[in-house]
Amino acid sequence: MDAKAKWTAVILGALAVAMLWHGPIAQPASYHHFADERAFLGIPRAGDVLSNLGFALVGAWGLAKAAPELRVFSWALLLTAFGSGWYHLAPDDARLVWDRIPIALACAGLLAAMSARTGGKLARPLPLAALSIAAIATVPWWSATGDLRPYILVQVAPLVLIPVWQALRQSPRKERFAFAATIALYALAKVAEFADRAIFETTGLASGHTLKHLLAAAAAWAILSACRAAPAGRTSARTAAPPRI
Repeated sequence: MDAKAKWTAVILGALAVAMLWHGPIAQPASYHHFADERAFLGIPRAGDVLSNLGFALVGAWGLAKAAPELRVFSWALLLTAFGSGWYHLAPDDARLVWDRIPIALACAGLLAAMSARTGGKLARPLPLAALSIAAIATVPWWSATGDLRPYILVQVAPLVLIPVWQALRQSPRKERFAFAATIALYALAKVAEFADRAIFETTGLASGHTLKHLLAAAAAWAILSACRAAPAGRTSARTAAPPRI
């Protein structure tokens, strides 16, 4: 077992133990009560619905410009735009399932892609399929049991594992800085989510949850923009043959 595999096992084990020690995590009863109820052009809760266009734009950009191993992640962002938009039209647990499934898939796709970019094999068809199924399964698990722990683990794992993988494999500085920006923007998105009503009452323009969507889309773009596909006819620095000595 190489250093990357050892660190992956240790980190995942520690996260799993922490989740078991904590016990079940339930969704707050007030989860569906968002601050901005305003309609626009006949669209209810328009701020939270239309802000999902950011995911669609970033996902489409990723499919066109990002490296091939990020396609699942990019497709998941597109699906998130539709799933989250559908949920915010009439928020309830049934619709929330269709919001969370593509988010879980995006986490699996990002983890697999960055594994590939640091010498791993998770982006190969069978491991990627297994990882995607396992990630998606955390959503029906929550729906059936009310326990969010597996779903939270799916979101936390890439944020912890990917920087470790990048450090161990000495990823390009651009990619390491980009993922640091991704983590920072994602953290800001979570802060905005928890401060949904406070931000809306302070600004009167946008709610915290609307800003969460935009910040999360920016977080996805930060890593996609750093992992660009090599231009046609050129070889990427990662796969280029070493110079002759």
